[in-house]
Amino acid sequence: MSTEPRVDSDGEQLDGKRPLTGHEVIQLHTLTGEELVIEKRLKRRLDLLIMPLVILIFLMNYIDRNNYASARLQGLEHDLNLKGSQYQTALSIFYVSYILAQIPANLILNYVGRPSLHLGFFVTAWGLVSALTSQVSSYGSMVACRFILGMVEAPFVPGVLFYLSKWYTRRELNLRMAIFYSGSLISGAFGNLIAAGILSGLAGARGLSSWQWLYLLEGVITMAVGIIVCFVLPDFPQSWRLLSDDEKAVAHRRLALDAAEADSDEAGSMSQLKGLQLALSDFKTYILAGAHVCMIGAISFQNFFPTLIGTLGYSHVVTLLLAAPPYVFITVYSYGHGYLADRLNMRFWFYIYPIPITIVGFILFMTVDSFGPKYFSFFLVVFAFAMYGTLYSWIASSIPRPPAKRAAAIALINAAGNSSSIWTSYLYDANEAPYYRTAFGTCIGLQIGAAACGFALRWALTRENRRLERLDNVDVELSERDLVRLRLTAEQEGIDLDTARALQKNYRYLV
Repeated sequence: MSTEPRVDSDGEQLDGKRPLTGHEVIQLHTLTGEELVIEKRLKRRLDLLIMPLVILIFLMNYIDRNNYASARLQGLEHDLNLKGSQYQTALSIFYVSYILAQIPANLILNYVGRPSLHLGFFVTAWGLVSALTSQVSSYGSMVACRFILGMVEAPFVPGVLFYLSKWYTRRELNLRMAIFYSGSLISGAFGNLIAAGILSGLAGARGLSSWQWLYLLEGVITMAVGIIVCFVLPDFPQSWRLLSDDEKAVAHRRLALDAAEADSDEAGSMSQLKGLQLALSDFKTYILAGAHVCMIGAISFQNFFPTLIGTLGYSHVVTLLLAAPPYVFITVYSYGHGYLADRLNMRFWFYIYPIPITIVGFILFMTVDSFGPKYFSFFLVVFAFAMYGTLYSWIASSIPRPPAKRAAAIALINAAGNSSSIWTSYLYDANEAPYYRTAFGTCIGLQIGAAACGFALRWALTRENRRLERLDNVDVELSERDLVRLRLTAEQEGIDLDTARALQKNYRYLV
């Protein structure tokens, strides 16, 4: 593979021929023709192997997490003799352990560098917990299982978000995040279809109720998927043995060019803790966390989707079947949404426009009784899911490297967002059926908050881009922190600090 000229600290090529010309410095901002061919082949391999796997895992993740809502229609509350708010407590306890485990799990993933084993182990573990949940017989045992389930599911979402950011550039992430998140949307459709089939075909078989079969079958399937992940999922670029040296070099180089710095951590055992400290000191972490809190709170209806569909007045089987079409619609729509966001290199407007659509849906649900308008409202509220892929890609592109910081920031943001699921679980009081005005009124307020965070992040990134524009001036003195980043890039690229600084010229955050 051809390489760019390497230079020493005096600007001389390492082979002693001549210093770099201005044109050659500019060429460092792009891949060579041969590297572009390798990059195309590399992305094709990633898209055909990584994306189907993470979709499948997310599908099982949401099915195992949300089968609790389907089980409610299949007699779980009656069989466990749940009273008052016990159902909601067992629902929300999941998110307590889910939040607590995310940050250490992501720091461990970055430190160990083996996502195949890390993610595969936890997928298998949550499948086992889900299968064993079929044997619970009391409120206390259900709460315990839900708490453990949250703990073993916690590493997955922030882990995959960090994992994808180690393979794809900022301008490729929105579509991949949309594809990744489609796993949860597909689960909303097919999870309910599976539940309907179990309800109509396995209820009472071998002495097990339909909700027990739901947990057992889906748990066993998830365990099988987890074992496959351990052997098939590629690790990070530097440790994937099936990549050639040229492919590894291009995988690193294209991310370094994308971020204007090397995508690697400082050496030392404290790098993970330092990454956490850097994430906590970055104001963008808090804006993104606020946006995630509002967005997750606004889509809390997904935990009660079969119950909300049930207000239409149909049987349990028909209700589960009616829950599928809105998810199928938004799954297909999200692909186009993510593709255009990447094609146009935009984040803010693709994050904002679904908000007024969802607000109309919430208002419609609260104010109508007839089947047509009420069912149509479900197709409007699910537009909130289109925001998901955009926000996740915005997180990955807005948090600067090194990876330890990005891993910690993603986990912090995801943990903060899911904290809203603890209290929103209590908003959907059965006494407020069929309108659930308190719940959907809160969702409207949260969407307004999400919009405010979007405007704040746009303002912050625009300000940062103006600062970067000023730093394009070579006469500006660099701070020690800037020099550390430049040294990492220089070491990665085999160039001097001045040339590494040239790599940062024209770098801007995606807005």
